[in-house]
This record gives sequence, structure tokens and C-alpha cells, in this order.
Amino acid sequence: MRNRKAVTALAFAAAAALALSACGTSGGKTESSSIADVKASPKTQAATVLDQPFTKPDLVLTDTNGKEYDFREVTKGKPTLIYFGYTHCPDVCPLTMSNISIAKRDLPKADQDKLQVVFVTTDPERDTPASLGKWLKAQDPTFTGLTGDFPTIQAGARKIGIGIEPATKDKNGKPVSMHGAQVVAFSPKTDGGYVLYGEDTTAEEYAKDLPKLIKGENP
Repeated sequence: MRNRKAVTALAFAAAAALALSACGTSGGKTESSSIADVKASPKTQAATVLDQPFTKPDLVLTDTNGKEYDFREVTKGKPTLIYFGYTHCPDVCPLTMSNISIAKRDLPKADQDKLQVVFVTTDPERDTPASLGKWLKAQDPTFTGLTGDFPTIQAGARKIGIGIEPATKDKNGKPVSMHGAQVVAFSPKTDGGYVLYGEDTTAEEYAKDLPKLIKGENP
């Protein structure tokens, strides 16, 4: 039986604010950058369950069809995963979405229809609704992609402990987006963001937990 990690949303937000991932390339590997060292306990399972869940952010953006999307209202009462990343990321972002997509396919059709997966760009200058839609379609056509002005995206991310910074360029002139790489799961029972997953979570780990997340249970 796996041990369950439990922390408060406030504690997670404080830790997450100190560490951001730089999605870029350096010999084909992810470049990681941290503002401060954050010590973590040894990993016993993929999920981190929060004792005090995050409140679902009041985040209104634009979907891949160019229509207004009210995250709080559209996903109300639905099991929801949200991730902040960008389409030009060569590694962490596409791998995360791919792992979720693979795990989702193992679900019964009824549960697949219930699960909401939302990808919010951290690079809105390049991720237009059209380009974001094309990228997500290759991952899973049911995933929702959102874009908008950066300050709104950044504020929404901070509400759930995800730190993001405006895109910059590395020493080779390639754009790099600094952002937290956590996936936050919202309960269909309470609408609270009560479970977190890191960038190293595998498709198998998501597949094991998704049936419980869809019911609003702890993994």
C-alpha cells in the first residue's frame, strides 16, 4: 500500500513559488532552474493530496475556437485536470499531456466523457487559438486549450500555486517559458483543487488514479 502525502495548499503554494521549470533544450534534455532549493520528501506515490484544497480560480480566457471560456463555470461539478505550459516546449509539456491522454484512453467511455483536461498556455504571444488547437488535437482532440493576456493567465495560475514568468530567450536566442510543471486535479464534489502531480508522473500512475479522481476520491 502506498503512503499518501498530504500538505496544505498554502504550504504548496509557498514551495511552488520558489521553483520554476524552464522548458528548453540543452542537448535534448530539460533545463531546470530554481530560485531557491526546496527540499521534498522521498517519492512514495505520484499524487500529493492537499489537506486544504485550492479554490478553483475565476479564470476567464479564450478557447481554441476563439470563444470566451469561463474555467470556473464550465468545469463546475466536473472532474478536471489543469496544466499551464506552452506548445513550443520540446519536452515536459508534450510529455505531460501525452501521459494524461494515454491514461484517459484506459477509462470507460462514460468516464472519459466526464473528465475535463484543460491546458492553459504560458506563452500567449505565440500560442494563438488556432495554433494551440492544432497542437492539442495531436495530443487529444477532447482537451481544452486556453489562451489570453499574460497577466490574467499568471494571476490565475498563482491562485493554485503555479508560478509562471513571461517568456524570455536563452543564450542561443530560443524562447524559453518559465512555469511550474504541476498538474492540479479538481474534485467534482467540491470543485476544490485537492490533488497535485509533478512533471515526472507517468501514464501508468495517471491511469491508476484517474478512476478515483473522477469520483472525487483521494488516490
